[in-house]
Amino acid sequence: MTPMLQSWLRWVGYPYELAARLRLWGYEQGWFQTHRLPRPVISIGNLTVGGTGKTPVVMHVVDRLIAQGKRVAILSRGYRRRSKAPQVLVSDGRQVLVGPEEAGDEPYLMARRCPQAVVAVGADRYALGQWVLSRLPVDCFVLDDGFQHVQLHRDVNLLLVDATDPAGLRATLPIGRLREPLSAAARASAVLITRVDREQAGNQIWRQLQQACPTLSPPVSVGFPAEEFRRVGRDERRPLDAFHGQSAVIFSGIGNAGSFHALVAGLGITVIETLAFPDHVHYTDAMMEMIRARAKAGGVDLLVTTEKDADKVAPFLTADDACWAVRLRTQIVSGQERLERLLNLNPEHRSASHA
Repeated sequence: MTPMLQSWLRWVGYPYELAARLRLWGYEQGWFQTHRLPRPVISIGNLTVGGTGKTPVVMHVVDRLIAQGKRVAILSRGYRRRSKAPQVLVSDGRQVLVGPEEAGDEPYLMARRCPQAVVAVGADRYALGQWVLSRLPVDCFVLDDGFQHVQLHRDVNLLLVDATDPAGLRATLPIGRLREPLSAAARASAVLITRVDREQAGNQIWRQLQQACPTLSPPVSVGFPAEEFRRVGRDERRPLDAFHGQSAVIFSGIGNAGSFHALVAGLGITVIETLAFPDHVHYTDAMMEMIRARAKAGGVDLLVTTEKDADKVAPFLTADDACWAVRLRTQIVSGQERLERLLNLNPEHRSASHA
């Protein structure tokens, strides 16, 4: 990007940044109403467009709450879902009720991975929460991608920042990837620095955040190590070393395709080609034929995709497709006690956050 174009884009970005600041100021002044659900709300979100690991963190938080005996409901926007209904119940905590096309890929994955949680999607999360409460018993809500959804009060506000993406924090849209100024991190109950394999790996990101928000508490460091391979469309599992030394075409429709490439290569697989589709992509027969053609041209041993993509691509596979998904787990590298304190929703321990 030339300096002249960068300067022009920065000027274009000022109205966007000003609008974000004015919107938040309006809520702080009480000009816009903040709604409160009659159950505690834990929000998990980020400042940037693109992937920071929200979905695996949501699933980890839900698992911890369920371990406390809580009946948990996940409220998600259901981005790029094809259903036009204002609210959709993806799971009632006993069974998954709709597929990834109707629910959205991330809510569907959360419903499968957290079978005891209620999962619902809708743009207005306050109305969605009330709708869920009218149908099912719920002790607390987890708000997926909720950091900017300030019209809903939250009791805990978790902000995720990707340790591998320091450039993403440099400027707001359209020149950068920030949805709002970096100073907005001050609203967070805790900052979770993600994609960290050791505590020091997030130091650069943490320095950037501290410069914008000196009063932030020390962060929680989170990693997403691979757990196993799962055959897409089948009930078959393999250990992480199963394909060591083999070659693959990898494909995904996620917010951070580069991190997926690094993950697969780190498992000892030779990546012949990486096909990065738009986030939340809807697969088609034609796309699958193109993926097969690339695999055949490269003479590879297998196809590898993400768990988020697996359910969407499964209907387009044949018995001859050797397609595997990498299943990840969430690992708290440091700050486990701080996170657990925030997730303790007993009234005497609840941590209030700003709207």
